[in-house]
Amino acid sequence: MLTCPPTCPQLSPPVRRCAPVSPAMLTCPPTCPQVRSPVPRCVAMAAARLGWPRPGCSALLLCDLQERFRGSVAAFPHIVAVAARLLQGCRILGVPALVTEQRPEVLGRTVPELGAQDVPRVPKTAFSMAGAAAPLLREPALRHVLLCGIEAHACVLQTALDLLEQGLDVHVVADAVSSRSQVDRALALARMRQAGAHLSTCESLLLLLLRDSAHPKFRQILPLIKEPPPDTGLILGGPWGVLGGP
Repeated sequence: MLTCPPTCPQLSPPVRRCAPVSPAMLTCPPTCPQVRSPVPRCVAMAAARLGWPRPGCSALLLCDLQERFRGSVAAFPHIVAVAARLLQGCRILGVPALVTEQRPEVLGRTVPELGAQDVPRVPKTAFSMAGAAAPLLREPALRHVLLCGIEAHACVLQTALDLLEQGLDVHVVADAVSSRSQVDRALALARMRQAGAHLSTCESLLLLLLRDSAHPKFRQILPLIKEPPPDTGLILGGPWGVLGGP
């Protein structure tokens, strides 16, 4: 029996692994921007699993980079600096972005150094961003979500799981994600990877979006990747690393 894994991007809503897949589900929808024509299920799934984000079908979610966390989250200034760099790149490439704030009346507003004053900002009480970002997530062309912010084991993790459940490709920006506890951060990164998310970095994602140094926006992106990002040491994710094992 042909079945589809929970993270299959061709199905909405996703189906259980034990559920049968109809012939109509074996090809990408005609409107899928990742393929020119319907392709066999195995090819479509392989392409999705490669995690190739494209500007026309991607969005950036910036999770809860708020004042109250400034003194408690590990490497907070560096995390914000990397997220700000990615936001600048997404602006240049036309990738839409959205900021959430967890109970801003208690935890404060988004820190100004993120440079997100012109980005839609949505308050929330749920840990996941999925509800707050619902209008953006409903865009028919959306296939990939770039995800960064805090905290890795709480709002970022639950957002990633929600997005994966909706069939979206999730790209967790590991050098723009942190927690107060690095054990929590390491295990959250491992959990997201096990669930099907792609772990990446700001520079790698910008290059994936460009794909070619002949891209008309390459020279505008170049200053963002030419200077090395802040070295926080967080990319290793603690004693187990981002892969969740020795």
